[in-house]
Amino acid sequence: MSSTSTASATTGSLAVPDGRLHYEVRGQGPLVALVAAPMDADAFAPLADLLAADRTVLTTDPRGIRRSVLHDPHQDSTPELRADDLSRLLAHLDAGPAAVLGSSGGAVTVLALAQAHPEQVHTVVAHEPPLLGLLDDRTELLAREDDMIATYLAGDRLGAGRKFLANANIHLPEELVLAMFGGQPEPQAAADEHFQYVHMIRGTTRFRPDVAALRDGPTRVVVGLGETSTGQVCDRTSRALAAALGAAPALFPGGHIGFVEDPAAFATRLHAVLAEG
Repeated sequence: MSSTSTASATTGSLAVPDGRLHYEVRGQGPLVALVAAPMDADAFAPLADLLAADRTVLTTDPRGIRRSVLHDPHQDSTPELRADDLSRLLAHLDAGPAAVLGSSGGAVTVLALAQAHPEQVHTVVAHEPPLLGLLDDRTELLAREDDMIATYLAGDRLGAGRKFLANANIHLPEELVLAMFGGQPEPQAAADEHFQYVHMIRGTTRFRPDVAALRDGPTRVVVGLGETSTGQVCDRTSRALAAALGAAPALFPGGHIGFVEDPAAFATRLHAVLAEG
């Protein structure tokens, strides 16, 4: 393990059997981990800075993304493997049990963590997990997803991006779509995007949570949902999971990435949700 300090965070690198994990730690107090997939630790920095006022905050790059480098870059990233990574990081910090917030693919990661390592987490907030297998139209959605990946592999980055948004039922202005998916990203962003399409998406959306284990286990599981995500696929998957668990979803400010859109409002809501436990 190696680490360096910055003005607001201590950064570290933890060796795992098949690679190295980049992580960052801020603040002092009860431990909360913030995880996403494919987003890296930087996406959480504003929220982490706010939470660090009274908590120890762990953020990390998911395996195969940016600074979390795998020995075999062609290895798939499954929720189970990402959960094992998070378990190793929590054990390394030795500050648990923790509260954990997962966003999107990271929400699937934290559900897998609650199933495999419930002793390490007292509360899991799964914010908009894209669990397509919970939906009645999953066969159609998964077929569209396969077509999207094929489009990307054929070299049509913009076409794949349009299909991604259509499958998620997310509607954005054309100029924003072009800014997100047009042109050629810089090399690291291109590598991360390729890893997401080829090695991360399928395993994440096809994960089937053990609802009974989550519902009856020792970990408190909260399904988070963006207030402005109504009608999107992750609104549907979140409501389906919450219904299966027998509890209403907890509404958070903003949409699918509300923690980026308004970190202060999101932090206030997260504090309230964690206090309810």
